[in-house]
Amino acid sequence: MPVEPKSPLSQPLRLPNGEILPNRIAKASMEESLADDDFLPGEDLIQLYKRWGQGGAGLLLTGNVMVDPNALTGPGNVIIRNQENLDPFKRWAEAGKSKGSKLWMQINHPGRQVFGFISETPVAPSAVKVNIPGRMFAKVFGVPRALTGDEIKKIIDHFIQAAVVAEKSGFDGVEVHAAHGYLLNQFLSPLTNQREDQWGGSLENRARILIEVVQGIQASTKRKFSVGVKLNSADFQKGGFQEEDAIAVIQMLNKMNLDLLEISGGNYESPAMQGGESNGTKKREAYFLEFAKKAKSLSKMPLMSTGGFRSKNVMEESISSRAIDVVGIATPFAFEPDCASKLLSGDLDRLVVNIPSLSNPTFNSLSRMSAIRFQFRRIGKGKNPRLPGSLIGNLILEQIRARKNAKRYKRFIEVLEFQSRFKKLPEIN
Repeated sequence: MPVEPKSPLSQPLRLPNGEILPNRIAKASMEESLADDDFLPGEDLIQLYKRWGQGGAGLLLTGNVMVDPNALTGPGNVIIRNQENLDPFKRWAEAGKSKGSKLWMQINHPGRQVFGFISETPVAPSAVKVNIPGRMFAKVFGVPRALTGDEIKKIIDHFIQAAVVAEKSGFDGVEVHAAHGYLLNQFLSPLTNQREDQWGGSLENRARILIEVVQGIQASTKRKFSVGVKLNSADFQKGGFQEEDAIAVIQMLNKMNLDLLEISGGNYESPAMQGGESNGTKKREAYFLEFAKKAKSLSKMPLMSTGGFRSKNVMEESISSRAIDVVGIATPFAFEPDCASKLLSGDLDRLVVNIPSLSNPTFNSLSRMSAIRFQFRRIGKGKNPRLPGSLIGNLILEQIRARKNAKRYKRFIEVLEFQSRFKKLPEIN
Protein backbone atom coordinates (compact mmCIF):
# COMPACT_ATOMS: atom_id res chain seq x y z
CA MET A 1 0.00 0.00 0.00
CA PRO A 2 1.24 3.53 -0.77
CA VAL A 3 2.49 5.45 2.23
CA GLU A 4 0.65 8.67 3.01
CA PRO A 5 2.98 11.67 2.74
CA LYS A 6 3.76 13.21 6.12
CA SER A 7 1.90 16.42 6.85
CA PRO A 8 3.99 19.62 6.87
CA LEU A 9 2.35 20.25 10.25
CA SER A 10 4.26 17.26 11.64
CA GLN A 11 7.67 18.73 10.86
CA PRO A 12 9.78 19.75 13.86
CA LEU A 13 11.06 23.33 13.97
CA ARG A 14 14.49 24.28 15.25
CA LEU A 15 14.41 27.73 16.84
CA PRO A 16 17.33 30.18 16.66
CA ASN A 17 18.42 29.21 20.20
CA GLY A 18 18.63 25.54 19.20
CA GLU A 19 15.45 24.41 20.97
CA ILE A 20 13.10 22.27 18.87
CA LEU A 21 9.32 22.44 18.63
CA PRO A 22 8.10 18.88 17.93
CA ASN A 23 5.58 20.07 15.33
CA ARG A 24 4.17 23.24 13.73
CA ILE A 25 0.91 23.56 15.69
CA ALA A 26 0.72 25.98 18.62
CA LYS A 27 -2.06 26.50 21.08
CA ALA A 28 -2.23 30.27 21.01
CA SER A 29 -2.81 32.31 24.13
CA MET A 30 -6.28 32.56 25.64
CA GLU A 31 -7.02 34.16 29.00
CA GLU A 32 -8.02 31.36 31.38
CA SER A 33 -9.00 33.36 34.52
CA LEU A 34 -8.24 30.37 36.74
CA ALA A 35 -5.87 31.80 39.34
CA ASP A 36 -6.34 30.62 42.93
CA ASP A 37 -7.24 32.84 45.90
CA ASP A 38 -3.64 34.10 46.09
CA PHE A 39 -3.56 34.84 42.33
CA LEU A 40 -1.17 31.96 41.74
CA PRO A 41 -1.76 29.08 39.30
CA GLY A 42 -4.85 27.29 40.61
CA GLU A 43 -5.63 23.57 40.57
CA ASP A 44 -8.14 23.96 37.72
CA LEU A 45 -5.53 25.82 35.65
CA ILE A 46 -2.98 23.07 36.21
CA GLN A 47 -5.51 20.39 35.23
CA LEU A 48 -6.47 22.37 32.12
CA TYR A 49 -2.83 22.41 30.99
CA LYS A 50 -2.39 18.76 31.83
CA ARG A 51 -5.22 18.05 29.37
CA TRP A 52 -3.71 20.38 26.76
CA GLY A 53 -0.27 18.90 27.41
CA GLN A 54 -1.66 15.56 26.26
CA GLY A 55 -3.26 17.12 23.19
CA GLY A 56 -0.36 16.98 20.74
CA ALA A 57 0.53 20.65 20.14
CA GLY A 58 4.19 21.42 19.55
CA LEU A 59 3.91 24.64 21.55
CA LEU A 60 1.52 25.74 24.29
CA LEU A 61 1.29 29.46 25.03
CA THR A 62 -0.34 30.36 28.34
CA GLY A 63 -2.93 33.07 28.75
CA ASN A 64 -2.01 36.47 30.19
CA VAL A 65 0.28 36.28 33.19
CA MET A 66 0.44 39.67 34.87
CA VAL A 67 3.86 41.18 35.49
CA ASP A 68 2.58 43.89 37.86
CA PRO A 69 0.22 43.16 40.79
CA ASN A 70 -1.35 46.59 40.28
CA ALA A 71 -2.40 45.93 36.68
CA LEU A 72 -4.73 43.12 35.59
CA THR A 73 -6.48 42.43 32.30
CA GLY A 74 -8.98 40.41 34.34
CA PRO A 75 -9.48 39.65 38.06
CA GLY A 76 -8.86 35.91 37.65
CA ASN A 77 -5.34 36.28 36.23
CA VAL A 78 -2.19 34.75 37.59
CA ILE A 79 0.12 37.43 39.00
CA ILE A 80 3.89 37.25 39.29
CA ARG A 81 5.03 39.36 42.21
CA ASN A 82 8.19 37.71 43.55
CA GLN A 83 10.31 34.57 43.36
CA GLU A 84 9.37 33.21 46.77
CA ASN A 85 6.65 30.66 45.92
CA LEU A 86 7.50 28.88 42.69
CA ASP A 87 5.83 25.54 43.47
CA PRO A 88 2.47 26.35 41.74
CA PHE A 89 4.36 27.60 38.68
CA LYS A 90 6.52 24.47 38.64
CA ARG A 91 3.41 22.27 38.76
CA TRP A 92 1.89 24.32 35.94
CA ALA A 93 5.01 23.88 33.80
CA GLU A 94 5.20 20.16 34.55
CA ALA A 95 1.55 19.66 33.55
CA GLY A 96 1.89 21.47 30.23
CA LYS A 97 5.11 19.68 29.28
CA SER A 98 3.98 16.21 30.41
CA LYS A 99 3.79 14.72 26.90
CA GLY A 100 6.52 16.62 25.10
CA SER A 101 4.93 19.96 24.21
CA LYS A 102 7.00 23.10 24.75
CA LEU A 103 5.37 25.52 27.17
CA TRP A 104 5.87 29.29 27.08
CA MET A 105 4.44 31.80 29.51
CA GLN A 106 2.80 34.85 27.93
CA ILE A 107 3.70 37.87 30.06
CA ASN A 108 1.68 41.06 29.86
CA HIS A 109 0.68 44.42 31.30
CA PRO A 110 -2.77 45.76 30.33
CA GLY A 111 -2.06 49.48 30.50
CA ARG A 112 -5.35 51.32 29.98
CA GLN A 113 -7.33 48.18 29.02
CA VAL A 114 -8.51 47.50 32.57
CA PHE A 115 -12.17 47.26 33.49
CA GLY A 116 -13.32 50.06 35.79
CA PHE A 117 -14.47 47.69 38.53
CA ILE A 118 -10.84 46.51 38.81
CA SER A 119 -9.17 49.93 38.61
CA GLU A 120 -10.75 53.33 38.05
CA THR A 121 -7.40 54.90 37.18
CA PRO A 122 -5.19 52.54 35.18
CA VAL A 123 -1.84 53.62 33.77
CA ALA A 124 -0.91 54.14 30.13
CA PRO A 125 1.63 55.94 27.95
CA SER A 126 -0.78 58.89 27.83
CA ALA A 127 -4.12 59.77 29.44
CA VAL A 128 -6.20 58.43 26.54
CA LYS A 129 -9.28 56.45 27.58
CA VAL A 130 -10.56 53.33 25.84
CA ASN A 131 -13.37 54.57 23.60
CA ILE A 132 -15.98 51.98 22.64
CA PRO A 133 -19.13 53.30 20.90
CA GLY A 134 -22.35 53.06 22.87
CA ARG A 135 -23.61 54.63 26.09
CA MET A 136 -23.48 51.32 27.94
CA PHE A 137 -19.68 51.20 27.51
CA ALA A 138 -19.03 54.78 28.66
CA LYS A 139 -18.01 53.78 32.19
CA VAL A 140 -16.63 50.33 31.50
CA PHE A 141 -13.06 51.64 31.44
CA GLY A 142 -11.50 54.28 33.66
CA VAL A 143 -9.54 57.32 32.53
CA PRO A 144 -5.86 56.37 32.65
CA ARG A 145 -3.03 58.52 33.89
CA ALA A 146 0.26 58.83 32.03
CA LEU A 147 3.18 56.84 33.38
CA THR A 148 6.26 58.62 34.67
CA GLY A 149 9.68 57.75 33.30
CA ASP A 150 10.61 55.96 36.52
CA GLU A 151 7.39 53.91 36.40
CA ILE A 152 8.17 52.85 32.83
CA LYS A 153 11.59 51.58 33.92
CA LYS A 154 9.96 49.64 36.79
CA ILE A 155 7.51 48.02 34.38
CA ILE A 156 10.41 46.96 32.15
CA ASP A 157 11.98 45.34 35.20
CA HIS A 158 8.66 43.63 36.04
CA PHE A 159 8.68 41.98 32.59
CA ILE A 160 12.26 40.85 33.08
CA GLN A 161 11.61 39.41 36.55
CA ALA A 162 8.51 37.58 35.24
CA ALA A 163 10.68 35.88 32.63
CA VAL A 164 13.20 34.89 35.31
CA VAL A 165 10.37 33.32 37.35
CA ALA A 166 9.17 31.43 34.26
CA GLU A 167 12.67 30.06 33.60
CA LYS A 168 13.21 29.02 37.23
CA SER A 169 9.81 27.30 37.23
CA GLY A 170 10.60 25.11 34.23
CA PHE A 171 8.84 26.94 31.40
CA ASP A 172 10.63 26.67 28.07
CA GLY A 173 10.24 30.34 27.23
CA VAL A 174 8.14 33.49 27.37
CA GLU A 175 6.12 35.45 24.87
CA VAL A 176 6.10 39.21 25.40
CA HIS A 177 2.60 40.48 24.59
CA ALA A 178 2.88 43.63 22.47
CA ALA A 179 -0.46 43.27 20.66
CA HIS A 180 -4.24 43.55 21.18
CA GLY A 181 -4.13 47.04 22.64
CA TYR A 182 -2.27 46.16 25.84
CA LEU A 183 0.45 48.38 27.31
CA LEU A 184 3.34 47.66 24.93
CA ASN A 185 0.97 47.99 21.97
CA GLN A 186 -0.29 51.28 23.46
CA PHE A 187 3.26 52.61 23.41
CA LEU A 188 3.59 51.59 19.75
CA SER A 189 0.40 53.37 18.65
CA PRO A 190 0.42 57.15 18.03
CA LEU A 191 -3.26 57.22 19.05
CA THR A 192 -2.49 56.13 22.59
CA ASN A 193 1.11 57.34 22.89
CA GLN A 194 1.17 61.12 22.76
CA ARG A 195 4.32 61.51 24.82
CA GLU A 196 7.08 63.94 23.92
CA ASP A 197 9.92 62.30 25.84
CA GLN A 198 12.21 59.38 24.93
CA TRP A 199 9.21 57.00 25.05
CA GLY A 200 7.08 58.84 22.47
CA GLY A 201 7.11 60.68 19.17
CA SER A 202 9.07 58.70 16.58
CA LEU A 203 8.37 55.00 16.06
CA GLU A 204 11.86 54.26 17.36
CA ASN A 205 10.95 55.99 20.64
CA ARG A 206 7.52 54.37 20.80
CA ALA A 207 9.14 50.93 20.35
CA ARG A 208 11.82 51.62 22.95
CA ILE A 209 9.97 49.95 25.85
CA LEU A 210 9.42 46.74 23.83
CA ILE A 211 13.05 46.62 22.73
CA GLU A 212 14.32 47.19 26.28
CA VAL A 213 11.98 44.49 27.65
CA VAL A 214 13.28 41.93 25.13
CA GLN A 215 16.92 42.92 25.66
CA GLY A 216 16.51 42.73 29.43
CA ILE A 217 14.94 39.27 29.31
CA GLN A 218 17.64 37.93 27.01
CA ALA A 219 20.35 39.33 29.29
CA SER A 220 18.75 37.78 32.41
CA THR A 221 17.97 34.28 31.12
CA LYS A 222 19.92 31.46 29.48
CA ARG A 223 20.09 31.31 25.68
CA LYS A 224 18.18 28.02 25.56
CA PHE A 225 15.27 29.83 27.26
CA SER A 226 13.15 30.95 24.31
CA VAL A 227 11.96 34.54 23.90
CA GLY A 228 9.11 35.48 21.56
CA VAL A 229 7.00 38.55 20.87
CA LYS A 230 3.34 38.90 19.91
CA LEU A 231 2.87 41.88 17.59
CA ASN A 232 -0.12 43.42 15.85
CA SER A 233 -0.05 43.54 12.08
CA ALA A 234 -2.16 46.66 12.65
CA ASP A 235 -4.64 48.06 15.18
CA PHE A 236 -7.22 48.66 12.40
CA GLN A 237 -7.84 52.19 13.62
CA LYS A 238 -7.31 55.37 11.64
CA GLY A 239 -4.17 57.10 12.86
CA GLY A 240 -3.10 54.08 14.92
CA PHE A 241 -0.43 51.42 14.54
CA GLN A 242 -0.35 50.55 10.84
CA GLU A 243 1.17 47.80 8.69
CA GLU A 244 4.15 49.94 7.76
CA ASP A 245 4.80 50.50 11.48
CA ALA A 246 4.67 46.75 12.10
CA ILE A 247 7.16 46.15 9.27
CA ALA A 248 9.52 48.71 10.80
CA VAL A 249 9.25 47.13 14.27
CA ILE A 250 9.94 43.69 12.79
CA GLN A 251 13.13 45.10 11.28
CA MET A 252 14.12 46.36 14.74
CA LEU A 253 13.40 42.92 16.23
CA ASN A 254 15.49 41.27 13.49
CA LYS A 255 18.57 42.56 15.30
CA MET A 256 17.64 40.79 18.52
CA ASN A 257 17.81 37.10 17.59
CA LEU A 258 14.23 36.40 18.69
CA ASP A 259 13.07 32.80 18.74
CA LEU A 260 9.52 33.44 17.46
CA LEU A 261 7.36 36.32 16.30
CA GLU A 262 3.58 35.87 16.46
CA ILE A 263 1.42 38.03 14.19
CA SER A 264 -2.08 39.07 15.26
CA GLY A 265 -4.12 42.29 15.22
CA GLY A 266 -6.79 44.51 16.77
CA ASN A 267 -7.63 45.70 20.29
CA TYR A 268 -10.67 46.23 22.53
CA GLU A 269 -11.87 49.14 20.38
CA SER A 270 -11.39 47.23 17.14
CA PRO A 271 -11.44 43.50 17.99
CA ALA A 272 -10.09 42.15 14.71
CA MET A 273 -8.66 39.13 16.53
CA GLN A 274 -12.26 37.91 16.90
CA GLY A 275 -13.27 38.37 13.25
CA GLY A 276 -13.76 36.07 10.33
CA GLU A 277 -14.84 32.97 12.21
CA SER A 278 -18.09 32.37 10.35
CA ASN A 279 -16.81 32.83 6.83
CA GLY A 280 -15.38 29.65 5.36
CA THR A 281 -13.30 31.17 2.57
CA LYS A 282 -9.56 30.84 2.65
CA LYS A 283 -9.09 34.61 2.67
CA ARG A 284 -11.22 35.07 5.76
CA GLU A 285 -10.15 31.81 7.40
CA ALA A 286 -6.56 32.84 8.09
CA TYR A 287 -7.19 36.55 8.38
CA PHE A 288 -3.68 37.72 9.31
CA LEU A 289 -1.94 35.44 6.83
CA GLU A 290 -1.56 38.02 4.05
CA PHE A 291 0.40 40.33 6.34
CA ALA A 292 2.36 37.36 7.68
CA LYS A 293 3.54 36.66 4.13
CA LYS A 294 4.86 40.22 3.88
CA ALA A 295 6.53 39.91 7.25
CA LYS A 296 8.08 36.55 6.33
CA SER A 297 9.89 38.12 3.39
CA LEU A 298 11.96 40.28 5.74
CA SER A 299 11.77 38.48 9.09
CA LYS A 300 14.94 36.81 10.36
CA MET A 301 13.10 34.93 13.11
CA PRO A 302 10.54 32.12 12.80
CA LEU A 303 7.02 33.43 12.25
CA MET A 304 3.70 32.31 13.73
CA SER A 305 0.30 33.58 12.64
CA THR A 306 -2.80 33.26 14.80
CA GLY A 307 -6.34 34.08 13.73
CA GLY A 308 -9.01 31.96 12.10
CA PHE A 309 -7.15 28.84 10.93
CA ARG A 310 -9.74 26.11 10.62
CA SER A 311 -9.01 23.76 7.68
CA LYS A 312 -6.02 21.46 7.63
CA ASN A 313 -5.23 22.13 3.97
CA VAL A 314 -4.90 25.88 4.58
CA MET A 315 -2.64 25.20 7.58
CA GLU A 316 -0.49 22.79 5.56
CA GLU A 317 -0.26 25.15 2.60
CA SER A 318 0.80 27.98 4.91
CA ILE A 319 3.68 25.86 6.22
CA SER A 320 4.72 24.19 2.96
CA SER A 321 4.74 27.52 1.09
CA ARG A 322 6.86 28.96 3.93
CA ALA A 323 4.43 31.80 4.44
CA ILE A 324 4.76 31.05 8.17
CA ASP A 325 6.62 28.55 10.35
CA VAL A 326 4.00 27.87 13.04
CA VAL A 327 0.19 27.77 12.87
CA GLY A 328 -1.44 29.37 15.91
CA ILE A 329 -4.83 27.96 16.92
CA ALA A 330 -6.80 29.34 19.83
CA THR A 331 -10.59 28.87 20.25
CA PRO A 332 -10.74 25.26 18.91
CA PHE A 333 -8.53 24.13 21.80
CA ALA A 334 -11.29 25.22 24.19
CA PHE A 335 -13.81 22.92 22.50
CA GLU A 336 -11.48 20.16 21.26
CA PRO A 337 -8.49 19.99 23.65
CA ASP A 338 -6.72 17.34 21.56
CA CYS A 339 -7.41 18.94 18.19
CA ALA A 340 -3.68 19.11 17.40
CA SER A 341 -3.17 15.35 17.66
CA LYS A 342 -6.32 14.77 15.59
CA LEU A 343 -5.08 17.11 12.86
CA LEU A 344 -1.69 15.43 12.82
CA SER A 345 -3.16 11.91 12.75
CA GLY A 346 -5.65 12.74 9.99
CA ASP A 347 -8.70 12.20 12.19
CA LEU A 348 -9.66 15.85 11.63
CA ASP A 349 -9.53 17.86 8.41
CA ARG A 350 -11.39 20.89 9.71
CA LEU A 351 -11.93 22.53 13.08
CA VAL A 352 -15.49 23.64 13.73
CA VAL A 353 -16.45 26.15 16.40
CA ASN A 354 -20.09 27.19 16.41
CA ILE A 355 -20.46 30.09 18.84
CA PRO A 356 -23.49 32.20 17.83
CA SER A 357 -22.64 35.80 16.92
CA LEU A 358 -24.12 38.92 18.51
CA SER A 359 -24.71 42.12 16.52
CA ASN A 360 -22.60 44.50 18.64
CA PRO A 361 -18.90 43.81 17.87
CA THR A 362 -17.69 44.50 21.42
CA PHE A 363 -20.57 42.56 23.01
CA ASN A 364 -19.87 39.76 20.56
CA SER A 365 -16.19 39.73 21.52
CA LEU A 366 -16.96 39.68 25.26
CA SER A 367 -19.59 36.95 24.94
CA ARG A 368 -17.23 34.79 22.87
CA MET A 369 -14.45 35.14 25.42
CA SER A 370 -16.93 34.34 28.19
CA ALA A 371 -18.11 31.19 26.37
CA ILE A 372 -14.51 30.11 25.89
CA ARG A 373 -13.67 30.58 29.57
CA PHE A 374 -16.75 28.50 30.38
CA GLN A 375 -15.00 25.62 28.60
CA PHE A 376 -11.79 26.19 30.56
CA ARG A 377 -13.65 25.84 33.83
CA ARG A 378 -15.28 22.61 32.65
CA ILE A 379 -12.00 21.09 31.41
CA GLY A 380 -10.25 22.18 34.60
CA LYS A 381 -12.87 20.19 36.53
CA GLY A 382 -12.34 17.12 34.36
CA LYS A 383 -15.52 17.65 32.32
CA ASN A 384 -15.98 17.74 28.56
CA PRO A 385 -16.56 21.06 26.76
CA ARG A 386 -20.04 22.21 25.73
CA LEU A 387 -21.66 25.54 24.85
CA PRO A 388 -23.43 27.40 27.66
CA GLY A 389 -27.23 27.40 27.42
CA SER A 390 -27.31 31.18 26.89
CA LEU A 391 -24.44 33.38 25.73
CA ILE A 392 -25.94 36.46 27.39
CA GLY A 393 -26.72 34.56 30.59
CA ASN A 394 -23.20 33.16 30.66
CA LEU A 395 -21.76 36.65 30.08
CA ILE A 396 -23.80 38.01 32.99
CA LEU A 397 -22.61 35.20 35.26
CA GLU A 398 -19.07 35.85 34.09
CA GLN A 399 -19.41 39.52 35.02
CA ILE A 400 -20.77 38.59 38.47
CA ARG A 401 -17.85 36.21 38.96
CA ALA A 402 -15.43 38.88 37.76
CA ARG A 403 -16.76 41.42 40.26
CA LYS A 404 -16.43 38.94 43.11
CA ASN A 405 -12.86 38.28 42.01
CA ALA A 406 -12.29 42.04 41.77
CA LYS A 407 -13.28 42.48 45.44
CA ARG A 408 -10.92 39.68 46.37
CA TYR A 409 -8.21 41.33 44.27
CA LYS A 410 -8.65 44.69 45.99
CA ARG A 411 -8.27 43.02 49.39
CA PHE A 412 -5.16 41.33 48.05
CA ILE A 413 -3.72 44.70 46.97
CA GLU A 414 -4.49 46.19 50.40
CA VAL A 415 -2.50 43.39 52.03
CA LEU A 416 0.42 43.92 49.63
CA GLU A 417 0.42 47.64 50.36
CA PHE A 418 0.33 47.00 54.11
CA GLN A 419 3.23 44.55 53.84
CA SER A 420 5.17 47.06 51.76
CA ARG A 421 4.65 49.84 54.33
CA PHE A 422 5.55 47.45 57.16
CA LYS A 423 8.86 46.58 55.53
CA LYS A 424 9.69 50.27 55.23
CA LEU A 425 9.17 51.00 58.94
CA PRO A 426 12.43 51.84 60.74
CA GLU A 427 13.78 49.24 63.13
CA ILE A 428 13.49 49.98 66.88
CA ASN A 429 16.83 49.60 68.66
